[in-house]
Amino acid sequence: MFRCHGFYRDTPQVWSAPSDPLELLVPGVSGKPSLLTPQGPLVASGQSLTLQCRSDVGYDRFALSQEGRQALPQHPGRQPQAGLSQADFPLGPVTNTHAGRYRCYGGHNLSSEWSAPSDPLDILVAGWFPDTPSLSVQPGPVVASGENVTLLCQSRSTGETFLLSKEGAARPPLRLRSKYRGGHFQAEFSMSPVTSAHNGTYRCYSSLSSNPYLLSHAS
Repeated sequence: MFRCHGFYRDTPQVWSAPSDPLELLVPGVSGKPSLLTPQGPLVASGQSLTLQCRSDVGYDRFALSQEGRQALPQHPGRQPQAGLSQADFPLGPVTNTHAGRYRCYGGHNLSSEWSAPSDPLDILVAGWFPDTPSLSVQPGPVVASGENVTLLCQSRSTGETFLLSKEGAARPPLRLRSKYRGGHFQAEFSMSPVTSAHNGTYRCYSSLSSNPYLLSHAS
């Protein structure tokens, strides 16, 4: 934990009040935890969101970092079951500041060293610019197993990238660069051949390269 003080040249013995503390987190090599969210990586503006950092190592505390930000919130670890340690980081209600890339770390109370970082988790926040794309399917919404299916995401607004999300899926949305055709920006998501695993509800979103973690409204 670091703090700094200031002083005037003619009175070097008189220091200012200390700055706010700054903690440097230097990752170690012990087992990296896992970072996940029960709500999935894509959330709507205003929705509640909780990130869970968990490990099969008995860590006493966990820290959460967001890429590009200095804050390092820390929570004590708990044991939801034998051999598992975990900490929950509530982040809701979600705003644009919560969008970004996160990692978490585990640590022990009697050591200043932290674990290796978790794999990154990208949190995408929808509803932060007014575009609402449309989503259609060819040849149609009812298809037989083994057929070729294409989901077409379109928008009249400037959408540099389109994302396709399946409701309830834990994995990140599919992402494609848009193409301009017939007065629309569009992207074609091919699902070939279709299996029962493709069954579900899909939505598409547009995003801009200036902030790929902030999305349009859902189709």
